[in-house]
Amino acid sequence: MNTAGPQQNLSDARAAKTGVCSCVVGLQWGDEGKGKIVDLLAGEHDAVVRFNGGANAGHSVVVAGSRYALHLIPSGILYPGKLAVIGNGVVVDPWKLVEEMDGLAGRGVDISGLVVSDRAHVVLPYHKQEDALREDLLNRGSDADGAGNIGTTRRGIGPAYADKCQRAGAVRMGDLFRDEALAERIGLALSIKKPMLDGLGASSDNDASALIRSCKDAARRIGAARVRDTTRLLHDTLDAGKRVLFEGANGTLLDVDHGTYPYVTGSSCVSSGVGTGTGVPAARLSRVIGVMKAYTTRVGAGPLPTELNDNTAHRIRERGREYGTTTGRPRRVGWLDLVATRYSATINGATGLALTMLDVLSGFDEVRVCTSYRVNGEQTDWFTPDALALAGAEPVWTTLPGWSDDLSGCRRRTDLPVNARKYVDFLESFIGAPAQIVSVGPGREQTMLE
Repeated sequence: MNTAGPQQNLSDARAAKTGVCSCVVGLQWGDEGKGKIVDLLAGEHDAVVRFNGGANAGHSVVVAGSRYALHLIPSGILYPGKLAVIGNGVVVDPWKLVEEMDGLAGRGVDISGLVVSDRAHVVLPYHKQEDALREDLLNRGSDADGAGNIGTTRRGIGPAYADKCQRAGAVRMGDLFRDEALAERIGLALSIKKPMLDGLGASSDNDASALIRSCKDAARRIGAARVRDTTRLLHDTLDAGKRVLFEGANGTLLDVDHGTYPYVTGSSCVSSGVGTGTGVPAARLSRVIGVMKAYTTRVGAGPLPTELNDNTAHRIRERGREYGTTTGRPRRVGWLDLVATRYSATINGATGLALTMLDVLSGFDEVRVCTSYRVNGEQTDWFTPDALALAGAEPVWTTLPGWSDDLSGCRRRTDLPVNARKYVDFLESFIGAPAQIVSVGPGREQTMLE
């Protein structure tokens, strides 16, 4: 006889048909290679979902020798028949979205699975103008090393998130298909933005009528059928027993709450951001893969304790093609900061690691990793996201033997040379999570799965 109560029976029935959720997040300052990892995992999921960021994020994926640079559309779009969802936590530049859709379609990629949340906020031209003006103002007030400026991509991301929180004149994707609401909100926004932009040193040349027409044209190109309640869609997908993969943009150390503030982005880049960015509770995540490079990079201003400014940095930068997918800017380079990476794995509850760019370190006689900091004469192995405190941190190094072998053909952990295996083992032990994926090149096939 079944003695369970009705609530227990309901919970059991729901659990029996509930799908599995996985999440991919970056453990450094972005550019860790999340696009490739999402692409690898997408094949075993039914939907891939972006939950934060905007067109400031860039993912590069190589398939059959062809490189795809994605900024808004989830990497899972490269698998035909998959749902590719842009969640409500993303800020969407509709013109960039159209450009990306056209580019993919022009290369024969099926984009029929692309869906955009009707609650995702829209990045408009005045957001980009404000972003650039603020950055110019900070640049004028910064010192010779650029300390003081944020180093934004000038894509309007921060101002769009700020308008979302201020709730006055903000436009959401669903509003692009409501003529009256669109006109009202853009009119209100421009009445607020004009004096502010004037105060920042430039007149606003945004014409409401022209902007509304441009918005409606972009909306027509995107298509009303694509813009939906994605929270309901995702819960329906999970209730049907399907698998969903959540794709984070940027990196944990750029998170607005847990990163090196103020040198951060405007969104939540960590696994807990899945809840606010999609409406699917983070408690539903059964797997969190933290992506990390075998060394450290950063774009823009802010502290980077392990930064190198020598021939080693140049060698790593050129071998790793360390130039921004979105901006083309050369990335700052340093040895691996394990203090920062372990902090990020802790914040995200990482169940496993994806180690990328291991092949870039081939040819060094020895490699260094930072295992603690010296701050004000005291040694600590705990990371502080406070930018001022971190700026004064000196790395304490552990030196490991290098290797000379080309790793690009390795397909199993046992194929790696002994010192490369020891390097991976050391990282796993220090961080406290297994390296379930090790990448030794940009191609899908250049990957070891544990």
